[in-house]
Amino acid sequence: MLNGKVVLITGGTGSFGRKFVEVILRDYPNVKRLIVFSRGELKQFDMKQAWPESKYPQLRYIVGDVRDKERLIRACEGVDVIIHAAAMKQVDTAEYNPEECIKTNVHGAMNVIDAAMIQHVKDVIALSTDKACAPISLYGATKLTSDKLFTAANNIRGSKDIRFSVVRYGNVMGSRGSVIPLFMSMCEQGATSLPITDMRMTRFNITLEEGVALVMFALGHHLGGEIFVPKIPSYKICDVATAIAPNLKQEEVGIRPGEKLHEEMIIEAEAMDTIDLGDCYAILPSVSYCWKKEDYIKHHQAKVVPFGFRYSSETNTEWETVESMREKIRRYVDPHFNVL
Repeated sequence: MLNGKVVLITGGTGSFGRKFVEVILRDYPNVKRLIVFSRGELKQFDMKQAWPESKYPQLRYIVGDVRDKERLIRACEGVDVIIHAAAMKQVDTAEYNPEECIKTNVHGAMNVIDAAMIQHVKDVIALSTDKACAPISLYGATKLTSDKLFTAANNIRGSKDIRFSVVRYGNVMGSRGSVIPLFMSMCEQGATSLPITDMRMTRFNITLEEGVALVMFALGHHLGGEIFVPKIPSYKICDVATAIAPNLKQEEVGIRPGEKLHEEMIIEAEAMDTIDLGDCYAILPSVSYCWKKEDYIKHHQAKVVPFGFRYSSETNTEWETVESMREKIRRYVDPHFNVL
């Protein structure tokens, strides 16, 4: 699917970007060029130690910011596929620095769309988050706005052969800044208890590898305008703490500003625009001048979800257990992990 093509990933030095590069170099050895676009010079230096250009001549590292439209346009010259992973993601940081969050997550999305149009890119897949669904935080609101910008971009493409879609998923297991590395680090530093925001709190769970697989599925199957939502398990935050350190006390500290008790990925109001593809759902654009709902159903060989359907972490039918979390931590986060 990507052999012979030029691929650019924004935010390419983040957790997802590093895994994406690893998977593409492994599964698509004949990719023509893979461009890591990010603003972090030091993070690019670190990536070059793992994947040096001397060993991987198809790799390119470009320092740039999605806020800089001209730089992005230049970077997208000759590009066939854009994976847009750049974002300001910390909920509390976004609340305290709202203008910066908007510049990156909203204006940056607009710049990616414009650059893709100008440079005649063929496919654009943007990464989203469960926090974009019925958002209560600025981060979630900016990502919902970004989602709407990308899905609506299909309506203004004119005669250009380009398709825009989105993937929306939950907490990524082991990603930088997430709860598992935090708990493990606290234990290693001798913590006597672990902070739990709320004992009832639940979240969706996805691994980096699964996140990349969803992006690749979207890239290979999208008609344009879909928001792809994977069917993934939920976990209780207290079970994560127990999986890591069963002998440590769990101290409830309260929910942070802009944080939800449970996360949703599809709300009831979106059910009328949602179809079931088997391994995932797709939320269709409420306004589309390109395709009808019937076109999407036929293209994906999908079925409509029932009236009143919602997909939320606390009502999910698939759950991680303490043991399954331990196994996944060993497999996807730290192969040397031992219960602390």
